[in-house]
Amino acid sequence: MNDYTKAVKALLLAAGCVLKRQGKGDHEIWFSPLTERAFTVDGAIKSRHTANGTLKDAGLPKAF
Repeated sequence: MNDYTKAVKALLLAAGCVLKRQGKGDHEIWFSPLTERAFTVDGAIKSRHTANGTLKDAGLPKAF
């Protein structure tokens, strides 16, 4: 299985999203200027579906 975590975080940073704080466990809370909302990012994204869901929460198009 692939690990999409680094690629997703790179796309989020390129889009202007910022890390707000640590969440519970290995999750992080990020803020998207596109949607003006906070969303969670898993610390170990193993599925392309989860990766694309995270990008959708940030207001970005699918990439995987």
